[in-house]
Amino acid sequence: MKSNLNLVFIFLGIIQMGTMNAQEFEDYSQDLKDDQITIEMVAVKGGTFIMGTNDTTRKADEKPSHQVEVDDFWMGKYEITWEQYDAFVFGEFGPEQFKTKEKLNDLGIDAVSGATPPYVDMSFNMGKATHPAVNMTQYAALMYCKWLTSKTGVFYRLPTEAEWEYVCKKGKTDENLDLESVAWFDENTNDKYEKVGLKTANSLGIYDLLGNVSEWVMDQYDANYYSTSPKINPWNTPSELYPRVVRGGSWKDTKDKLCCTARGQSKQKWKRRDPQIPKSNWWHTNAPFVGFRVVRPKIQPSKEDIKTYWLTAIEDYGLN
Repeated sequence: MKSNLNLVFIFLGIIQMGTMNAQEFEDYSQDLKDDQITIEMVAVKGGTFIMGTNDTTRKADEKPSHQVEVDDFWMGKYEITWEQYDAFVFGEFGPEQFKTKEKLNDLGIDAVSGATPPYVDMSFNMGKATHPAVNMTQYAALMYCKWLTSKTGVFYRLPTEAEWEYVCKKGKTDENLDLESVAWFDENTNDKYEKVGLKTANSLGIYDLLGNVSEWVMDQYDANYYSTSPKINPWNTPSELYPRVVRGGSWKDTKDKLCCTARGQSKQKWKRRDPQIPKSNWWHTNAPFVGFRVVRPKIQPSKEDIKTYWLTAIEDYGLN
């Protein structure tokens, strides 16, 4: 696997360079048109915040607290649902869905890879439609973002760990003393996830950041990363297959894991019931508590930056 240093610079360029999209920086709904579904996006003004904590009751990997700055971006109001995810899994793929191949090239995308259909119902009968999609690998979540970019003409990706925590803290998500009002967790669920948006949103208008399902972010998990983390737009670019970071806690977790600073990590055992050889790059069989949401940087990158990003990201994420 090649060095991640260039990918860091590319990623920061994607955030900070390019030309502004003509759209005003405000909340909007992303229409997928022929799929007749929308993804609601919330404008999040960037800024400086204290990432992590020095609270002695929290885990060591949440420390030390440190100052971080992130740029403006949009974040999905809700976790990606099954109806949104299945449009990717069971829809049309590749350049044939567009009028010309040049349209893909104009977006910096050479092709769109389709997910392999699951061999079992990955919802495990907990609910589809507007319930959160689960059991996808981080690679699959990344490919959904690539598909979404190709469908809409604007760049979508997963949030970084810093962006996710910034939204959680800026929205005062875990400052509500009544955690049950904002989150689904082990004490108030029927051993399953629930439809998105049923609890109270945080002050930014974003739902289910805590609980319901844990959410993929872009970072490699490193318990000691905060000691060396950059101050501006930090992203611990992946260099190993496991572990990667998930955030927010889920329907099966205890209260202590539903915290803006809590850091989860992926595990190989999330695929232990997969009978395929080799095991799927697209699906977990033991992670019905993991989903994701998308973000869009305020600055639309150039097609060259997008193309380089996808080529490098696929190399780094393609076997998880």
